[in-house]
Amino acid sequence: MFSIRQKREISDSIQKILRKTNHDELPKGEIQFAIHIDGAENWSWADIRNNGAITNPSKNNWNERQDKVNCNE
Repeated sequence: MFSIRQKREISDSIQKILRKTNHDELPKGEIQFAIHIDGAENWSWADIRNNGAITNPSKNNWNERQDKVNCNE
């Protein structure tokens, strides 16, 4: 579920939302986090972490083809 591009965008958005809280206990640099999203089916799920934690993301061709922005078909 979600292409690499989509996961990066979601991660960036979460980072911005957390930063906007201006919470004193957050680090000054990148905020470390992990989120799990359940899809409509039990086989459909995604784990997303902060972008800095994933330097070499593994590509799932099915998820990449579902991303209409990156799809050249």
